[in-house]
Amino acid sequence: MNQENELEMDKIDISQIVNLFDFEKLAVSKMANMAYEYVASGAADEFTVRWNRQALDAIKLNPTVLVDVSQIDTSTSLLGLDLPHPILIAPTAYHKIMHPEGELATARGAGAAEAIYVVSSFTTTPLEEIAKVATQPLWLQLYVRDDRHFTKDLVQEAEYQGCRALCITVDTPVAGARNRQQRVNFALPHGIHTPHMQDAFALTKSLTWKDIEWLKSFAKIPVLLKGILNPEDAKKAVQSGVSGIIVSNHSGRNLDTVPATIEALPRIAEKVNKRIPILMDGGIRRGTDVLKAIALGANAVLVGKPICFGLACGGAEGVTKVLEILRNEFELAMALTGKTTIAEIDSSVIWK
Repeated sequence: MNQENELEMDKIDISQIVNLFDFEKLAVSKMANMAYEYVASGAADEFTVRWNRQALDAIKLNPTVLVDVSQIDTSTSLLGLDLPHPILIAPTAYHKIMHPEGELATARGAGAAEAIYVVSSFTTTPLEEIAKVATQPLWLQLYVRDDRHFTKDLVQEAEYQGCRALCITVDTPVAGARNRQQRVNFALPHGIHTPHMQDAFALTKSLTWKDIEWLKSFAKIPVLLKGILNPEDAKKAVQSGVSGIIVSNHSGRNLDTVPATIEALPRIAEKVNKRIPILMDGGIRRGTDVLKAIALGANAVLVGKPICFGLACGGAEGVTKVLEILRNEFELAMALTGKTTIAEIDSSVIWK
């Protein structure tokens, strides 16, 4: 039996899935236990993992009625790109442990859903191959290595392959206490490797603002900092001249008991004061979550774990469906709060 037929037989009927929580429930039985634990787990006692969701759930919405919502426009612009919606695929590692086609399926799914795909440094597929199948913009998430020649070469490879931005992870000088991964002795299966990043955490330097200055000195595409929670760091980021920031707690995978990203977002938005774009990830599962993030100062959001579960359940089609569900729910949330464009979404939609 050839690989194409094997993949076809391996597919799950995802037509009955109605929300992103359904994907995770289905993925539990679909994924190898080690792969599921890698995706689903966080650091230590996983308080931050839970808080990401609880904080979003706790925010109440304040709808405005009797508004003409017959036409809803979710389009926005970000770093010179015109986007049909503000939902991006967050960088997540090791897609081949979730589906045999790995990042190629993710890129195809992103293309069908008209979404930017931020490729992880820990991709299990070479960037060159991903670029060949991508029909929507690619960004690259980057861990900066001690070997500056290696890092510079990877940045230039990303530029050569057409990546439109770099997302520098700044919250991981060391990996957190990932107990669930430890319990399952997580390791990549035989035959799966990361072509652009080997044994990175053993070699990753303690990143400083000087390194960001160095990266900006030669990068020809926008540089964003991923992993900002402290408003003072956001202020420094603006002063450093980066093109944007991503409010992120690494999905609760590094330092446990840091706040939910949606809690940190308003303080950061106040410091940034619209001088550069702000993106947010962490716990996004509903269209109302997207609305809340934008209302509290984000220009766009990124989704990670649900993409992995969608990939595991349905390959490219699963990725597309995750994004389409979220986009549809976002449109509904806009209509039901009386907002017809992204520009109209502000703090007035939050019940105070």
